[in-house]
Amino acid sequence: MFASLLRYCFSFRLFLVAFCVGVVFFSTSAPAWAIDSYIRRYIAKEPVAVKYTDAGETKTYTPEEFTKGKELFKENCIYCHVGGSTAQDPRVTLSTEDLAGATPPRDSVVAIADYMRNPMTYDGSDISIWCRQVDWLSQADLEILGAFVLRAAEKSPGWGRPVENSF
Repeated sequence: MFASLLRYCFSFRLFLVAFCVGVVFFSTSAPAWAIDSYIRRYIAKEPVAVKYTDAGETKTYTPEEFTKGKELFKENCIYCHVGGSTAQDPRVTLSTEDLAGATPPRDSVVAIADYMRNPMTYDGSDISIWCRQVDWLSQADLEILGAFVLRAAEKSPGWGRPVENSF
């Protein structure tokens, strides 16, 4: 009887410890391994404020959100914008200068999200035939993707550099 009571107490303590470890593990922010190594190296190691509106308001994004933005970029944009270049028109890239020089400017999270909902040519004179209207992503996902693009344009080496003609 004493042995079974001892086993019960030990099992209960083991369960309690495992439960507490689980609560701590799952209630904290994402572990470091959940943050993409590219994000950690070039984009952000901690939360960073990114230009959110054309009026200059900022919004803070976490490394986990930048990781999600990178994944969204890979799934939806990379075919035409490898490394921030633009396959259809190599003169116009996703650099900070080119994004700011567009009409209307695309150098804020909201402006990039708006562009992705209603793509226009660089000079704003017509609907873009190159970039499709992104209606399958939520506004929150578009904004996370836009934050990734802006931060990559600001911090990532080589991002948005025109592709050189190798012929």
